[in-house]
Amino acid sequence: MELGDLLTRDGIIPSLKAKSKKLALQEVAERAALVTGLPLRDIVEALTQRERLGSTGLGRGIAIPHAKMKDLTAIHCLFARLDEPVDFESLDGEPVDLIFVLLAPEHASGDHLKALARISRLLREPKALERLRAARDKNSLFAVLTQPLTSNAA
Repeated sequence: MELGDLLTRDGIIPSLKAKSKKLALQEVAERAALVTGLPLRDIVEALTQRERLGSTGLGRGIAIPHAKMKDLTAIHCLFARLDEPVDFESLDGEPVDLIFVLLAPEHASGDHLKALARISRLLREPKALERLRAARDKNSLFAVLTQPLTSNAA
């Protein structure tokens, strides 16, 4: 599974100006509603419920909020880079500036896990975080996010 199969340029926010975790989730949910056609309220509720289980802030400035949605027919990935990092209650206590949102159909457990694993492999690439933070526009970010992984990243 490749990110290019799950992510569109419309799902990339190169400069998110949110000042809190709640506002960041709200703004990425707004974009997700446009990309998926699902109601904004449903997406916000699903992402918020997932965060109540435990923060999706993984560390190193990265968060991967994710949820299963009953009305989706395909997995959707979105990416946002925040202008200023926000507290996300991350495992390492560091603020988050890179957010991947993953929305999957309720029945897509295996594919949902494969998509999470694919994002994780990208983020283990030695230069990937540096390139994501350095890219200035949607097209550059899309190129970084969809580039093939090197063989030692798996």
